[in-house]
Amino acid sequence: MRSGVKVAIVGGVFVVVAGGVGYGGYNLWSGVTGGEVGTRSEAAPKTGPVTPEEVTATARDFLAAWAAGEPERAGQLTNDPVTAGSAVAAYREDAKVSKAVITPGTPVGATVPFTVKATLTYEDVSKEWSYASALTVVRGETTGRPLVKWRPGVLHPKLTAAGTLRTGLAKTAEVKAVDHDGVELTAEKYPSLRPVLAELRKRYATRVDGTPGVETWIDSGSENLADTPLLVLRKGKPGTLRTTIDADVQAAAEKAVKGFGHASVAAIEPSTGAIRAVANNPATEFNTAFQGQQAPGSTMKIVTAAMIMEHGVARPGSTVECPPDVLSRGRTFHNLKDFHITGGTLTDAFRRSCNTAFIKAISTLSDKGVADTALGTTARRWFGIGQEWNVGVGAWDGSVPESAGSETPASYIGQGKITMSALNVASLSATVENGRFFQPYLVARDLDDRDFAEAEPLPGDVASGLKLMMRAAATNGTATDAMAGVPSPKGAKTGSAEVDGQTTSNSWFTGYSGDLAAAAVVQAGGHGGDAAGQVVARVLKAG
Repeated sequence: MRSGVKVAIVGGVFVVVAGGVGYGGYNLWSGVTGGEVGTRSEAAPKTGPVTPEEVTATARDFLAAWAAGEPERAGQLTNDPVTAGSAVAAYREDAKVSKAVITPGTPVGATVPFTVKATLTYEDVSKEWSYASALTVVRGETTGRPLVKWRPGVLHPKLTAAGTLRTGLAKTAEVKAVDHDGVELTAEKYPSLRPVLAELRKRYATRVDGTPGVETWIDSGSENLADTPLLVLRKGKPGTLRTTIDADVQAAAEKAVKGFGHASVAAIEPSTGAIRAVANNPATEFNTAFQGQQAPGSTMKIVTAAMIMEHGVARPGSTVECPPDVLSRGRTFHNLKDFHITGGTLTDAFRRSCNTAFIKAISTLSDKGVADTALGTTARRWFGIGQEWNVGVGAWDGSVPESAGSETPASYIGQGKITMSALNVASLSATVENGRFFQPYLVARDLDDRDFAEAEPLPGDVASGLKLMMRAAATNGTATDAMAGVPSPKGAKTGSAEVDGQTTSNSWFTGYSGDLAAAAVVQAGGHGGDAAGQVVARVLKAG
């Protein structure tokens, strides 16, 4: 294959042209490629690696057939004629290629790189499109012919077997997302919002008077897989979608999570449930802050403390035991470094995060026959955990399932089968600060008339007790250092969760300041105040 050889589509009709080499009347179905027109050769099939001459001729003939708009012939030059032929036909018809020039490069062994410079035309819109790809020539297993090894990536490097190249009106209209004050939100400025903005566009574009543009994309062929955008031929007219995000708090959240390798944070306005920020590092297509399902560690003691007060086990000022360790249902649980508190109260146990004090409550609840179910009931009734959260984008609802055996005491300190996201844990703090649960949301409820999860208000003594204990943790407990400088009124709870045999536990932290609550998790971050606490404090200060 010589430098300068091109196959092209000219004037909307596929023909073969050349620069430096003339194809003349070359028959694509005879010659080196081994295709037949007429009598079949009786010689035994060739074996061994393909030769440079075979690589050159096979690649040339395949590219020429592709450019000539002859999918069946192009397919016959591959080791999967049916699949390849259909794909080549779809390339022209579905991608709306009206003109193209394919320029082969210098072969490297059996692989031939090439570039495609195409013109895409949809109705009255045209745009140039260029990309590079490559093909590999192999010897046919039964025929001995040199053939292009078929894979969808030959046509475009991002194309998969399940995908289809398409050009047309975008599936969804353009959306200009703004924060609650009208500040535009973009993925370039706020990387963590990329999957959020994409999902908002998909869900709400038709509800905000936007018009779709003309695009080229790879259709995934599945509702569960995102399409891959390739080119915008003409932008649509964006509709404006107002979210609950606060641009300043979002900016602080983005900066805060970048201080750690794997971190997520979510922030909520307790008085309304409006989500003010969501950030993840790394910022990927999976929104861990909303959709993560992880053991929340000792931040769960907020719910456990509410359960203890609900069932009359103890009050904030009640004396409780806090030994270095405790045996419960066949498993021994320890405090951090086996610390203990002598003659302490439930508030002392909470502010210092005493595991054993909370686990010992199981004996009283077992006598009442509710030890395995009480925590889940409290979580659902007062904190909305486990109900269906219709946030506006995908989000985990939180789960506190019924437990058994040693899983029950483990659940009291946020282990066992309990799973939460940063958004769920932020909502725990928001509920304490406000005195009742408001389901977090990202776009207005009346935009699509979706149902919100609801919960009963915290009873007065439980609400005041939780505030007292969270304030103690923030001012004279495990959260004090992290919350220093965070404006009052404030409250917090630290947590750490050992997951899957990690040598270093996940760091959790949640807290509130004024009318802003937040929670963060840092993978393998250790103690809650050491890592996640820094993230939450930075976010709360921005509010």
